[in-house]
Amino acid sequence: MHYSHHTRKNNLEDLVRVWNQWDSDTRGIFTERYGDIANLIAVNVDERLIQAMVRFWDLAYACFTFNQEDMTPTIEEYIALLRVENAQFHKVYVKEPKPMTFKKKLIKKKNETICIPWFSIRDLVLNHPDTLKRVNLFALAIYGLIIFPKVLGHIEVAVVDFFERLKQRINPVPTILAETFRSLNSCRKTGKGRFIGCAQLLNVWILSHFWKVERTPYHMFSKTFAPLEAYIEREWPKDVTEEHWVSVFQNLRAEDIIWRAPWIRPSVLLYKVMTSRSKRQELKKRIQELEDMLEDHQQQLDTLLKALEEKDSQYDRDVRAYEEGLQEKEIQLSYLINEVRGVAMHVVQLSEEAEILICQFPPSRRSNISEFLARVKKYGDIARKFV
Repeated sequence: MHYSHHTRKNNLEDLVRVWNQWDSDTRGIFTERYGDIANLIAVNVDERLIQAMVRFWDLAYACFTFNQEDMTPTIEEYIALLRVENAQFHKVYVKEPKPMTFKKKLIKKKNETICIPWFSIRDLVLNHPDTLKRVNLFALAIYGLIIFPKVLGHIEVAVVDFFERLKQRINPVPTILAETFRSLNSCRKTGKGRFIGCAQLLNVWILSHFWKVERTPYHMFSKTFAPLEAYIEREWPKDVTEEHWVSVFQNLRAEDIIWRAPWIRPSVLLYKVMTSRSKRQELKKRIQELEDMLEDHQQQLDTLLKALEEKDSQYDRDVRAYEEGLQEKEIQLSYLINEVRGVAMHVVQLSEEAEILICQFPPSRRSNISEFLARVKKYGDIARKFV
């Protein structure tokens, strides 16, 4: 499959200039409120590295599968990188419909996305007299242009809503990871497109797992240690081709990486996906067997239902034939009853005529036909029951 995805980024020169102009007090206020997100400005994204990583993203398991090793960024790792210590980790962002608070004149619509052009608030970030407002707008710019860079040169209005919820001390990391996974899924499915997750964090995360140290320095466990600053100060490989990264990931072994990045404190719970490729294949095989078994049972059920439907149809046909035969018998019976009634009426009439005739014969001759007339009269009495 040919991949043509990319990680084209926003121009961050304005943000770099703002950060460099601030004094230590302003930077301290920013860090206290928003952690170390400002350091993302200085992280150089290796686009070829990200492109290579996308090839190894497993849609089903939501992790990178490098050779037989499965890896995925965790909430704990991103929290450690960003040092979002003032958040309540159990509180996550849930978008709620509410009226727009930004001025409508700032809002634009680009590629079906409602957003705010960066230049609309750039001067406020640079020159606003209120330090806290400058700090807040600068943080919004970082979230909109670096962490959630959906539209280049613009800040999505959805990011504004998310940013306003930070005042409630929500944990931003689950949302950051969710957008990263969503973008990885999209790039992996289509084989093309722009990665719109936070490429800086993903870049730092993967290279940190190649950051081998013989003995972790004590200062890394200090609360004042800033992993992103340490990453920026370190020299990393440059001008590495995408093909080389692909080769590295294809041949990766467990001993080539460290499962706990050196800046993660030992007390932090980390998750390592231990399932090997062979075990996953075994699991997939078992799932396939269960699916085949389910399909066989479904076919058997379909056969039974079909036979039942045929029997039901045959029963309907038999009942219909019986009803038709019964109706025909009723017609025949009605005809016979009418015939019997006609014959009975005729016999009754003969009986009555016989009584009249017997009176017309002289007494000397009545004895000869009395027996016959008596039988006629008897039959006439019987026939009256059918009239």
